[in-house]
Amino acid sequence: MRALITGINGFVGGYLAEHLLAEGEWELWGMARQPELALPQLRGAVRPLIADLGDQPAVVAALAAAQPDVIFHLAAQSNVPRSFEDPAGTLTTNLVAQLNLFQAVLQLKLDPLLVIATSNEIYGHIQPEDLPLSERTPFRPVNPYSVSKAAQDLLAYQYYASHKLRTLRLRLFNHIGPRQTEQFAVGSFAAQIARIEAGLQAPCIRVGNLAAERDFTDVRDIVRAYSLAAQRGRVPCAYNIGSGRSVSLRHLLDTLLGLSPCAIAVEPDPTRMRPADVPRVVSDYALFHSHTGWAPRIPLEQTLADVLAYWRQRAAQRDFQDAH
Repeated sequence: MRALITGINGFVGGYLAEHLLAEGEWELWGMARQPELALPQLRGAVRPLIADLGDQPAVVAALAAAQPDVIFHLAAQSNVPRSFEDPAGTLTTNLVAQLNLFQAVLQLKLDPLLVIATSNEIYGHIQPEDLPLSERTPFRPVNPYSVSKAAQDLLAYQYYASHKLRTLRLRLFNHIGPRQTEQFAVGSFAAQIARIEAGLQAPCIRVGNLAAERDFTDVRDIVRAYSLAAQRGRVPCAYNIGSGRSVSLRHLLDTLLGLSPCAIAVEPDPTRMRPADVPRVVSDYALFHSHTGWAPRIPLEQTLADVLAYWRQRAAQRDFQDAH
């Protein structure tokens, strides 16, 4: 099958391309703004398409070239703190990009399966009685990013209902792994520990709200879910994708600190606190499991060890510019 991945140069996009290539049954195209794929191992194996999803004619040209059987739409502004800094940019980027993609499919009279990445953030202000969160939980978004993802989710269903586009919505809970940037909590924790071990930072980690409990899944399990959704998902379903367990950020940090030989202090940083936060999140992924057989496989402790190893390697190379 021929697949197009938008956001190919993002954290998840790179892992998805690697996973699909390993399966051996996919011809891959990747859409990005840059002329070169970020991961060297994808160059020559994935055909790049240079296009800005905000540019409708460019999107039409890209889809006309790729003629995909499946579109994995991952491209987005996905950072919650940044969404508070630039709400208009977040809403415009995430919603218009998807709208342009859908309109291009209609204009070209294509019939791909569209696998849309939304987020558990759409559930927002969660009540204790809502847990674990099923696909029937109402949307109560509490930040501009979650509003944009709720809009993407609704738009995907609307285009199925109005135009018969074959859309699936993956409501992804927190996913982590090597190569995730410092803009996200686990990447920030691990990068700071690696810098401290390398003598590049004083032995103190600056953190946000550690009491928040989230549902974390390894990105390598997440991309396996994308592939299974494309093969076994049922249009026009929305699926929760998560681990089914809730873990505090304090637990993640303590686990990472336990992997380091250094004595490291922890200091709250007001700039890392969200204006609105949700105390506890845990997924119910039973629907997706029943349709595809998917369940997470990689233990959280292994994921954290792999993340720290990644940042230690970067510290050894003195490479702390933002990962792709």
